[in-house]
Amino acid sequence: MERPAWAPRSIDISVPSVSRMYDYYLGGSHNFEVDRQAARRAMEFMPGLPKIMQANRAFMRRAVRFAVAGGITQFLDIGSGIPTFGNVHEAAQAAAPDARVMYVDHDPVAVAHSQAVLEGNDGAGILAADLRKPREILNSPELLRLIDLNRPVALLLVAILHFVEDADDPYAAVAELREALAPGSMLVLSHASYDGIPLPPERAGGAVDVYRNIRNPLIMRTRDEIARFFEGYDMVEPGLVPMPQWRPDTAPEDEDPYAFSGFAGVGRTA
Repeated sequence: MERPAWAPRSIDISVPSVSRMYDYYLGGSHNFEVDRQAARRAMEFMPGLPKIMQANRAFMRRAVRFAVAGGITQFLDIGSGIPTFGNVHEAAQAAAPDARVMYVDHDPVAVAHSQAVLEGNDGAGILAADLRKPREILNSPELLRLIDLNRPVALLLVAILHFVEDADDPYAAVAELREALAPGSMLVLSHASYDGIPLPPERAGGAVDVYRNIRNPLIMRTRDEIARFFEGYDMVEPGLVPMPQWRPDTAPEDEDPYAFSGFAGVGRTA
């Protein structure tokens, strides 16, 4: 398999990557055949996966605009993946040209491509780090150069926590990040769940098995389990809801049924 110029030498391009599969679902070009094969296997069980990803991205953009309207111009996007059209810095800087965005990901492809996309943008950066080690993120010179933790920050954990197993205590990581942020900060979160998927759970479970088989388990949590991530935050209306129902731009009933899979919400600290 020929290695394209954007793929770092350090990565194994024969192993599927969750970031590159996500890129494929969104119609991106930064993926390999091994990623496309894994994504297509998952879609055999859950054909609406691209619709879910599109709904997720649309929620993220609405939440970013909401945060800017609420006076927040600093964004910390952990698990940011491979930048695609309409990413956080584009949405934020369109609404507030002085907005600052720090992306964080542990996937070398996501980091390398982000560096290329963000070149020349002094208001955005990328940090190679892992959500499971929040202190490394919070203490990094790259973050502190761009983000003032004494001012409110919108923390984005969009479609990332369902890749963190309970054994790694994602609740503790989210709480540690919350404690480091200034009052008035926001948490923007979306998470996969069997709730809302227009399929029997056993069929949807086939797609979950694909992720387990590529050693990136997809943890499908219940609404109550997802709500626990918002401890210490006041939920913004309409609360924790299916993605198309969070402050929609268009009528939710016009959305594809798969778009209602999982939950999304925004919380704000006092």
